[in-house]
Parts: sequence; structure tokens; C-alpha cells
Amino acid sequence: MAESTFGSGRRLDFSLSEVTGAVGDSITVLPVAVAVAALTDLELPVLLLGFAVFQVVWGLHYGIPVSVEPMKALAALVLAGTLTTGEFVTAGLLGGVLLLVLGTTGSLGRLAAHVGDPVVRGVQVAVALLLARTGIELGVAAPTSTLLAVAVTAIVVALGYRRTSALAVLALGFLLAGFDVGVPSPRLPAVSSGVTLAFTSGMLSATAGQLAMTVGNAAVATSLLLADLLDADVSPDELATSMGAMNLLAVPLGAMPMCHGSGGVAGKYAFGARTAGANLVLGVLYALAAVFAVSLVAAFPLSVLGVVLVLVAVELGRAGLDTDDPLLAVGIGVFGLLTNVGVAFVAGVGAWWLRNKV
Repeated sequence: MAESTFGSGRRLDFSLSEVTGAVGDSITVLPVAVAVAALTDLELPVLLLGFAVFQVVWGLHYGIPVSVEPMKALAALVLAGTLTTGEFVTAGLLGGVLLLVLGTTGSLGRLAAHVGDPVVRGVQVAVALLLARTGIELGVAAPTSTLLAVAVTAIVVALGYRRTSALAVLALGFLLAGFDVGVPSPRLPAVSSGVTLAFTSGMLSATAGQLAMTVGNAAVATSLLLADLLDADVSPDELATSMGAMNLLAVPLGAMPMCHGSGGVAGKYAFGARTAGANLVLGVLYALAAVFAVSLVAAFPLSVLGVVLVLVAVELGRAGLDTDDPLLAVGIGVFGLLTNVGVAFVAGVGAWWLRNKV
């Protein structure tokens, strides 16, 4: 076991538990990244390289196994066809600017007080429903491979590994793709973005919905979880600042909008991570995947991808229902499915405020 100290004296460990802990943060990252690459103009090697770099950067900066995840609301909307790639990228940049301003001015705590937990959970439910709908549409197009992916899911869940079921199905998809294209050849990612920015009302609406999730889950909840699990003093405003900087640096180079998240922290911890060593291990693994991913993602079966999206939706939906007002969360979620996430967020804030203030 290799171990060292750095920064404020926190350990940097590379034990087996740190390696398995690294897997805990990849459970939703890899399925979402592969789906975005398969259904948009963004390149998977560059997406993975973005996650690789910032796993290492924030691991070393904070000295703890902090997470780096996709901005799931934006990712779900572009996967569902609600956002174009240009709107997706623009929303990530706008979100980066707003998070940087909120974090550096210490305003995030004041904003969070006006966004109730059921509202954040409702946005999560809306995103889950959008992902599930897209996944089902992709799955019905090729029922044979879909049923194979469902069978793999059932076996993994029956064995007691529900949280890793999406990774198992993802592995199946890459195996099927490998039969089509053979052993992939290594290729260095070309870091650039030819995507044209798109400033639209849909982009603004999507940014509002994502910020609701980011404020509640990626900043406030993550800060609390880091304190509870790792005795780390990282404020929501610090996390907002790092998320803002990350997106302003990475998105223009072709990476997808990224954030921190309590789910990734919980996943790392549950799988054994206790130090930033897990971040460094995961960063190296993402970088290696970026070098070998090009041909495989091009051949990835979309029907299997549909099952992956449904599994991600189930996990996100479970998180969305973990609230003291599930009725409001579900109402916001269904309204978001029928209209859009931004409108549902605004309506949810209004409903929550009326319920609690009047």
C-alpha cells in the first residue's frame, strides 16, 4: 500500500479500497458520458479527459475524495432531444458563470434558503422521467439486445449489486460493440470544440433547472456529506466556485458541463475511498479510457444505451423521492415532463413558498 501526505497533512492513499472507491464515482458518470457522446456532436474521449483532469485537480485541491459528475439535468435534456448540442454547451457555460459569481460573493447560502428541498427533488424526478422516456424509445427499436441488457440487469440486481447494474450493462454494450469493430486502437483525444453556442429560451430554462439541482445537491448537500463522512470543512460557496471555474475552463475545449455531487461522494465512500487517492486512480482510468474509446462508442448499440438510461433514471428518481414532501416532488417532476424543467422549477418554487409562507 502506497501512502503519502500533502497540503494540509491529509493522507494520499493508493490502497485497494481507494481503487474500489474510485468505481463508486463512475457509476453514473460513464453511462451518461457514453450516452451524450452517442447522441450528440461531442466526442467521448474529450468528455472522459475532462473528467480525468478534474478528478485529479479537485482531489488534490480539497485533499479528499470529492466527486466530479455530469450536470445531470442538462445531460438528460440533451439526451431527450429537448436541447441541441449548442444549447447544452451554452447552458454549461452560463451555469459556470453564475456558479462562479454565487460562490465568490458568498451568495449561495442565501439562494439555497429560497429553494426548498422538495423543489430540488422535483427537478430530479423530472430529469429521471425524461431520461426514462428516452431510454424506452431507444430500447424498443431493437428488442433482442434490449432483452439481453435487461437480463444482465436482473442478474446483477439479484446478486445484490444494484448500484453497479448500469456499469454492467455498459460493459455489455462495449462487448457487443467490440464484436463489430474488433480490438480498439489507441488514439490521443483531439481537444477542441466546434460546437456553435446557442442562446435561446430553452437554454435559459434548462440552466434554471440545472442550477436548482446544483444548489441543492452539488453544493449544499455535498458540503454536508463531506463534513459527515470525512470531517471536511468545505463550504457550499467553495464548491460553487470550483464548479464555476471547472466549466468555464473545460466546456470551451469540448468537455461536457460538470459539477460536484453528493451521490458521487457517497458512492466513493461506500466503495471504500477515504482519501484523494481515489480521485487520482479514477483520473488515470478515465484518461486510459479516453485513449481507447473512439471506435467502441461509435458502434455502441443504442438499444443497450436505452437500458442504461432507464437504470440511471431509476437511481435519480429514487433520490428525487427521498424528501419529506414526495407529493410536491412528483408533481413538479410530472409538470417538468409535460412542459420543461425550467418552468417546473419556477412553478415548484412558487408552490413551495406558498405552502410554507402563507
